[in-house]
Amino acid sequence: MQQYIDMFLDHLKYERNLSEHTLRNYRIDLAQFYDYLAPVDRWGKRPPVHIRQIDNITIREFLASLYEKKKKKTSIARKLATLRSFFKFLCREQILDVNPAQLVSTPRLEKKLPHYLSIEAVIRFIETPDTDTLLGKRDRAILELLYSTGMRVSELVGLNLDDIDFKHRTIRVRGKGRRERIIPFGRKAEEALKQYLGVRGQLLAEAPEEERDPLAVFLNYQGTRLTTRSVGRMISKYAKQCADVGSTVSPHSLRHSFATHLLNAGADLRAIQELLGHARLSTTQQYTHVSTERLIEVYDKSHPKA
Repeated sequence: MQQYIDMFLDHLKYERNLSEHTLRNYRIDLAQFYDYLAPVDRWGKRPPVHIRQIDNITIREFLASLYEKKKKKTSIARKLATLRSFFKFLCREQILDVNPAQLVSTPRLEKKLPHYLSIEAVIRFIETPDTDTLLGKRDRAILELLYSTGMRVSELVGLNLDDIDFKHRTIRVRGKGRRERIIPFGRKAEEALKQYLGVRGQLLAEAPEEERDPLAVFLNYQGTRLTTRSVGRMISKYAKQCADVGSTVSPHSLRHSFATHLLNAGADLRAIQELLGHARLSTTQQYTHVSTERLIEVYDKSHPKA
């Protein structure tokens, strides 16, 4: 079993060129399935697992065990998607004849609208960091850039200095599947970035020479590349300080707000798809929930008897 898992992960890494974050999720899901099939005994050994003996009943029982542990439906659906991809790969390699996971139905998921902030709340939230401090300048640049570009936090922490083009005010982003795209950013984000980059060298100097990452745009207080978890903690901290936004703000809230505000202002859905880096238009269509005021405005302008 483990050799097939390793083969599949190598395929994802070298042939499909998936990001390290996505690979980690696949690895965790498959390890959890393997642990269910063949738990490690007290001597650290597993009973043998014959890949051809795994059928749709086995997979349903695995999912049932996740339900018993009160796992979220979204998490269970992701693990099923992982198994489908894994067994599809084994079929392609002619190790299996049929994909047992194809016979298992996906859990019905609740459709949740993306949480977004009003324009006024976004502005007040972005202005929360104290820009008289070094880390405040960095945090302001992060918030401005997240809202100005709609990029994912994983994309933000992966930015290098040569990805920023101040002349054309664009930024190169490496998204999911390591696909690259170019995104414009606004003047406010440009000002905040330049202020931060002016003092960034002070953070870089904090890191031991062998640990320095001179290419990284955003550094932590130790002078090394910032992580997605650190950005999440930073946003939670400012959400508590800003009474307008409440505790529901997450790093993705700024991405949702970016897309919603563009759509409400009349931006084309295809253009928003390109800016967000969505592979499918259906993913972008979640942002078609526009405000009641916007709907009323369109109705008044368009309906002959409005």
